[in-house]
Amino acid sequence: MPHDHVWRALPSPVRELLEGTPGAVGVLDTDLRYVYVNTALARLNGAPAADHIGRTIAEVVPGIDARLDVLRAVLADGVPRETTSSGQTRVPSPLARRYFHGAYHRLEVDGTVVGIAGIVLEVTASRQQQNELERARERLAMLDSASTRIGTTLDMDTTCVELARFLVPELGDAASVDVLPPEEAPAAHTLPGVLRLLRASLVSVPELEETAAALGKAGEHIDHQPGSAARRALESGRPVIENMPADDRLGRAAAHPDRLAALRRGGVHSGLVVPLLARGRALGTVTLIRAGSSPVFTPEDTVVVADLALRAAVSIDNARRFTREHGIALDLQRALLAEPGAPHPGLEVAFRYRPAGASALVGGDFYETVARPDGSTLLAIGDVMGHSLEAAVEMSHYQAMLRMVAAGNLSPGRVLDRMDRLTAPLATGRPATCLAVVMSPRTGTCTFASAGHLPPALVSPDGTVRLLSVEPGPPLATGFGGFPEVTAQCPPGHHLLLYTDGLVERRDEAIDASLARLTHLRLPPHAGGEQLLDAVLTGLSPTADDDVALLTATLRD
Repeated sequence: MPHDHVWRALPSPVRELLEGTPGAVGVLDTDLRYVYVNTALARLNGAPAADHIGRTIAEVVPGIDARLDVLRAVLADGVPRETTSSGQTRVPSPLARRYFHGAYHRLEVDGTVVGIAGIVLEVTASRQQQNELERARERLAMLDSASTRIGTTLDMDTTCVELARFLVPELGDAASVDVLPPEEAPAAHTLPGVLRLLRASLVSVPELEETAAALGKAGEHIDHQPGSAARRALESGRPVIENMPADDRLGRAAAHPDRLAALRRGGVHSGLVVPLLARGRALGTVTLIRAGSSPVFTPEDTVVVADLALRAAVSIDNARRFTREHGIALDLQRALLAEPGAPHPGLEVAFRYRPAGASALVGGDFYETVARPDGSTLLAIGDVMGHSLEAAVEMSHYQAMLRMVAAGNLSPGRVLDRMDRLTAPLATGRPATCLAVVMSPRTGTCTFASAGHLPPALVSPDGTVRLLSVEPGPPLATGFGGFPEVTAQCPPGHHLLLYTDGLVERRDEAIDASLARLTHLRLPPHAGGEQLLDAVLTGLSPTADDDVALLTATLRD
């Protein structure tokens, strides 16, 4: 059958319509050779219409993936189909790839299959928009995931490890996070012009572990030569990409020229360094490398990594600030608690303070003993509300006030009332709980008053524990006053145990259940004060979410 048989069989108005439509229309015979193309398809393919006739799609536009499997299926069963093909026609294009959507129908003449007709539209623009939207969705999903996986603690090293693990292998074959030394750290001796960073984390795919380790392990200081990629990133505040550099350029970009051999042995061909910036200052850098068959870094990669670095930098800065503040508060609290007052000679006391783990700031727990003129001793334990440096400072105020007020012979209820009236007018005063006990070494009589504190416990010589009932009044600094007093005996050989809530309270249980755990302890019989405190901490609070302060007092035999 002649190639133009189908075309000549069409009515004249139809031929005029096909020629005038802006849609690209072509007709192929059963061998999938062109028998007709309209002006629009000839223009799209970049070849005259006459050059199409009798030739296959591959012969006319070899750069197009024409999806011949779909066309053959239409010929075989007559079911119309749509498909998307891609590639390049003969028309020059700046695009890396163009996309075309086609609809195909089988043609029959007098019941005989003679070919197929196709209508093709270029959809490159819409496909690009779709791809961009998909990449945007993927980027948002990645950032959303990063918010839950990076910065889960207030530990800087952990945050740096989380960042590196998030980047590999999704965005690089190896990643390191290097941080500037703390400002208060002593200056390390380095050569002039050399930038020293501390490698906080290093993660790589298995194939690059040896190469990555040769470039500097976590915990090591890395000295960066002038002009290195890390220096340029920190100095400019912008990411630096090194794709397929020659040896001389790669040597200059590396931390030190002697790293060149290790980079080449590992097949490293691309690097990306992004500065870690938070609150207007530089914290360090994130470095990614790609090797082997991995693609080079693109500007889009830079945007994604920069976003991740920006978020991580805030967490790293928070962790560094926390570590500094936590250390200051802890040193302050330990210094203030290291020298409690001395009791009267007839009373033996022991103290213990244990700060919380890295998950919380140091709190305002305090204890104190004051020998009084009448021969009694005032014992007190308290807890300033909150966890911060300010709470530790406020604790020192309460401790100093307690020493001043308790120096007289006031009863414990009046001691607390005086402290409440002194602190309530202060706008900066934080509420605090406090348990005050006046203990007579001569008689073993104890008089208690509580400002919202947990009840004391009495430990018998056989190691059993029972709680003493003390009605709590309001916390200090509220101005409400009213602290009922109660009296109990602490015979020789018994330990009076005072404690803060960090010893017993748990987030997932009621306070009654927490106190019951204390009374269920079986402590060593006839233990001394220090041994008793060790046993209590081991039995109730091997690890603490809150600070713990303990005080035990025992009449000397």
